[in-house]
Amino acid sequence: MKYTVLYDRLKRLSGKFVEFGGFYMPVQFSDGILAEHKAVRESAGIFDVSHMGEFVLEGKDVEKDIAYLFSNDFSDIPDFKVRYTLMLNERGGVVDDLLVYRAAEKKYYVVVNASNIDKDRAWIEAHIKFGSRLKDVSEDTAMIAVQGPKAESIAGEIFGVLPKGFYTFLFAKLGSVPVTISRTGYTGEDGFEIYSSNAAAGDIFDAALAAGKKYGAVLAGLGARDTLRLESAMPLYGHEMNEDTLASEIGLDRFIKMQKHDFIGKDALASKKPEYTRIGLRVVGKGIARENCAVFSGDDEIGRVTSGTMSPSLGYPIAMARVKNDARLINLSVDVRGRRLAVETTAMPFYKKTKQ
Repeated sequence: MKYTVLYDRLKRLSGKFVEFGGFYMPVQFSDGILAEHKAVRESAGIFDVSHMGEFVLEGKDVEKDIAYLFSNDFSDIPDFKVRYTLMLNERGGVVDDLLVYRAAEKKYYVVVNASNIDKDRAWIEAHIKFGSRLKDVSEDTAMIAVQGPKAESIAGEIFGVLPKGFYTFLFAKLGSVPVTISRTGYTGEDGFEIYSSNAAAGDIFDAALAAGKKYGAVLAGLGARDTLRLESAMPLYGHEMNEDTLASEIGLDRFIKMQKHDFIGKDALASKKPEYTRIGLRVVGKGIARENCAVFSGDDEIGRVTSGTMSPSLGYPIAMARVKNDARLINLSVDVRGRRLAVETTAMPFYKKTKQ
């Protein structure tokens, strides 16, 4: 089991810990998941996300390797921009979903899911075609997220300068300590993810807590992170996708650029007709549709729930499901321990923040 550099601080601050992705991470703090969720929607939440993995990929022909390894198009990405992408296997299944940061013409940062660090490193190393160099800096990198409508005010007080557009980043300093500030997140809100050395993480965390107090910011854990991302219909690796999930069946086609000359998995996607799709569901009445519950149209089983929860923002249960493309989406229900819950389809994302 691994621990992030902030573990001792979070433990002292009443964090309740669970195993996640090979790490011991706080699922919630003393005020509970609902309070943390509400704070992120209305003010801000501060998360330790140092369990995520970070790689550096660079070399003379790194753009060719980026194009081959990932499904999105990076041919026109400028410096200090971030793009979401999938990394596929030869069958068109998803090895991981990740973020790619262009730091300079020949240097990129790649941020991967915590549970996939070792697998992703091995995959990339095995499939580099054009001589790029991969360096895994996960063990030396801490990551703190400040998310919510007050995130800009909080981060601005700490660093002064911030990236202006979503999916952009910049290099800054806290005193003399270098940091990378990325305007990204996994909550459906505006926010920032701050990368630093492990040695600097405590000072950044303390500064975020201090600056956040007057804005009503709270510490938040994995529980709130999950309800927030689900309301925003953001897929989670291991739930909405895995290595056996055809990438064209997730509803992420805008991140799969079939017009590219070549990338791993392209031939499989071109030759296979998608059989499933991702849909949003709302439970009609009481009960929660949990992961892996069977979805029915009348008496016909048409798929499975991939994620489900009671939506704190909306006040009713929501779920994402993987169902057959040719299924009739009428008279729908979900089997929860032998009891059928009536459900209806609903648009995703389930929740959209109010524009300020």
